[in-house]
Amino acid sequence: MAKVIDTHMHSWDLQKVRYSWLDGDTSILAQNYYPSDIEGQLASAHVKATVMVQSANNLEDTAFMFDCADKYHWIVGVVGWVDLLDTEKAKQQLAAHIQNKYFKGIRHLIHDEPDSSWLLQPAVLKSLEILANHGLPFDVVGVKIEHIKAAIQVAKQIPHLKMVFDHLNHPPIATHEQFGAWGDAIAEAASMPNFYGKISGLGTCCENFNDWSAATIEPYVAYVLEHFGEDKCMIGGDWPVSLLAGDYVTTHHKYQTVIEKLVAPQYQQKIFEGNATAFYQLG
Repeated sequence: MAKVIDTHMHSWDLQKVRYSWLDGDTSILAQNYYPSDIEGQLASAHVKATVMVQSANNLEDTAFMFDCADKYHWIVGVVGWVDLLDTEKAKQQLAAHIQNKYFKGIRHLIHDEPDSSWLLQPAVLKSLEILANHGLPFDVVGVKIEHIKAAIQVAKQIPHLKMVFDHLNHPPIATHEQFGAWGDAIAEAASMPNFYGKISGLGTCCENFNDWSAATIEPYVAYVLEHFGEDKCMIGGDWPVSLLAGDYVTTHHKYQTVIEKLVAPQYQQKIFEGNATAFYQLG
């Protein structure tokens, strides 16, 4: 069985960091989650290493992830945060982050912003250009078609910025649509060289969180593979958010089952490991 780099895991400490999106949350997510909670499950999930990804639009979250990476040898990268709305601050914060060997990219919770075109603000574009000039990628966490369209406009203005669609920008699995406006927008993005797709978070895109399988997500993964190709897709578990739709090991097994069915053996390792290593410069 191939070993996987999980390109999308979170951890949070509610006493150390403010996660505004968890304010008032009464689900299982409203508690602390640490890397130690899944460390014993990595082998069963066929996961060899992970990349931690931003969970809050503040520097405290990034600092917390750096601390986690220092403590666990299997955390090989951190996708952090800078204040993209303030270009001077972003420049200074990036300079500080780059001093940390685990720093591999930036994300902002754009799906929580009222403006679906948040990325197209002049200050944000200037900050993203600085990111691109450093050779660092940006994680796009969108849930609307408008988020894909905004990212496409960013790509046209900053063609040397590498971007990845977290959770494939929430495909319409719940409505069984194949593939509608999402499909059109994703296909347009995939035709551009700087976009990648992260096969992650799909359990919580399903109509029934507790009743989904590899077959449920297979058409959408196949569509993404068709358009992005084997060189621009990677896998992420989205733990602990993924716990809303199943345990860590089962979630990974579903993704791996789909890839092993759809992708020729000689290309599977790219999706499981190689593309993540190249995209996030993990080597």
